[in-house]
Amino acid sequence: MSPTVRTFARLLLALSCVISGIATATAADITIYRCTDASGALTLQNAPCPKGMKQEARTMQGVNSVPMAPGQTGTAPPPATAPAAPAPATTPATDVVTPPATPSPDIRRLPPPVMFQCTTYDKGRYVTEDPEPASRCVALQTIGLDGNPQSGAGQACEVVRDVCARVPDGALCDAWKQRRDETEVAFRFARPENAEKNRAEYERVARIVAESSCRQ
Repeated sequence: MSPTVRTFARLLLALSCVISGIATATAADITIYRCTDASGALTLQNAPCPKGMKQEARTMQGVNSVPMAPGQTGTAPPPATAPAAPAPATTPATDVVTPPATPSPDIRRLPPPVMFQCTTYDKGRYVTEDPEPASRCVALQTIGLDGNPQSGAGQACEVVRDVCARVPDGALCDAWKQRRDETEVAFRFARPENAEKNRAEYERVARIVAESSCRQ
């Protein structure tokens, strides 16, 4: 291939690229002009040759292309990707409410300690944990040597013991609750010097009731 033909081929290729870049969306015939100056140099262009140059014209079919929007480059758009799946909805954290512990059935709790019902000499009643009946000194009336009770010469008492009996199992819880109520009254209405001791006794009895089969 001669240098002139090779030069012509290169010019034709370059011009084809230019034509492809400026072609419109609708195909149309394009005229290519081959211009040769006095020295034999060739020029390919899409406009008529200047005066004084040898001109040859050739008609070529235009290349279809898709017009680009303003500011759009010729770079192929990246492949479309599927939208990311939305993250699964999460339930807002809420405060966990722990249900109150179900009290154990009475059958799983131990019965309270034994209790005694006591009666005093004047028919007073009380409950106690002490199996030994309490004793008390009952005042006796004294009289003088002349038999006059108003001229008594001294004081005397008779020691008597309370009468106590074990509380039956069926009434044991009622007895302990009675004891709890009595110690609470003694604690709340105690003198300042006895308040701490009475409070401790009340808390002890209340704990026995709460931890035994008497709990309701």
